Amino acid sequence: MRAGIDRRAMAALSSGHMAVDFAGGALPALLPFLKDRFGLSYTLVAVLVLASSVSSSVIQPLFGLWSDRHGAIWLVPAGVAVGGVGIALASAAPAYGLVVLWVIVSGLGTAAFHPEGSKFAAYASGDRRASGMSLFSVGGNIGYALGAIVTTPIVAGLGLRGGLLLMVPCLVVAGMLLRLVPFLLSLEPGEGRRLRPAAFAGRDRPGAMVLLLVIVALRSVAWFGLLTFVPLWEVSLGHSKSFGAHLLSLMLVSGVVGTLLAGPAADRFGRRPVLMASNIVVPPAILTFVLVGGVPGAVALCVVGTAVVGTFGVTMVMSQEYLPRHIGLASGLSIGLSIGLGGIAAVILGAVADSVDLETAFYVCAAAPVLGALLTTMLPSSRIRTRLAPEIAPS
Repeated sequence: MRAGIDRRAMAALSSGHMAVDFAGGALPALLPFLKDRFGLSYTLVAVLVLASSVSSSVIQPLFGLWSDRHGAIWLVPAGVAVGGVGIALASAAPAYGLVVLWVIVSGLGTAAFHPEGSKFAAYASGDRRASGMSLFSVGGNIGYALGAIVTTPIVAGLGLRGGLLLMVPCLVVAGMLLRLVPFLLSLEPGEGRRLRPAAFAGRDRPGAMVLLLVIVALRSVAWFGLLTFVPLWEVSLGHSKSFGAHLLSLMLVSGVVGTLLAGPAADRFGRRPVLMASNIVVPPAILTFVLVGGVPGAVALCVVGTAVVGTFGVTMVMSQEYLPRHIGLASGLSIGLSIGLGGIAAVILGAVADSVDLETAFYVCAAAPVLGALLTTMLPSSRIRTRLAPEIAPS
């Protein structure tokens, strides 16, 4: 008998994903305020994005390995709490160096949450892997968008110290997840409730995984470039910080729609076609935003959000299917290491903006997905040997 998605578990895990990414989404909205307060160059602004992405990503595979070998469900509530407290203290820090420190702490919370959270989301997804992971990803998409939406009016009205309020929703959700730990543990394979351990059997394909990570890293170049520089681009054109934050929020909210569409599409048509389509539409959309602007530019940002954010869950599923014996590690790599490279790219883009101009940095963002589309044609199918076969196991 095939198992569907456990709605209660997915709702809890998605709430955790929403809270931890709420902290991450607050950072881009804080950047224009921090730039003004400390007189930062574009490069130093991008260093904050690098600090966040590296701390939240590079060590994610280590958390994933720990998860695969020992299990670490406590990382789910702890990661949410640390992520919220870190970004709140970063907003109120009195010196740039302390801002960097607390951004790193917040990123560590994100790194702790994602491998274990996505592993249990896989357990809760049953035989609808991409659809289930899309629901999990939607929580993160909504959280990231809310972080950008909520942060700007709080800081504009109360000052950067008002950012201390950002920890409140994260701590509330962390408390809820802590109470649900016993229930989430009941979803683990071998407990006789959801999936047989054999459901995750299959041969690891590290070569395919490496290729997928390169593609995700190229996607991250475009994404982190936009997250970092869309608000600053609008300010450079004479618009307000709030206007830039609204455009950023629009792009992030569009990602929610993309995630809801991409997951079922990947289950029906295949992972690779959906990933290919996303890489194809992003470059012209970025060029439209930069060269045309106005309403067409805003629509173009919606297209970027739909395409890029919509495939986060798809590539996470692909990574778990390429490494079916190490799904915690796979999740840490797909969310973490490759995205960390995107954060490094953000600093490079900041240097380009300082030495040439911001428009040229956007052109680099547009070029990266073109190479990603070419590499996607080389990906093998992720479902030939590794597709889950969830069953209701006897007690």
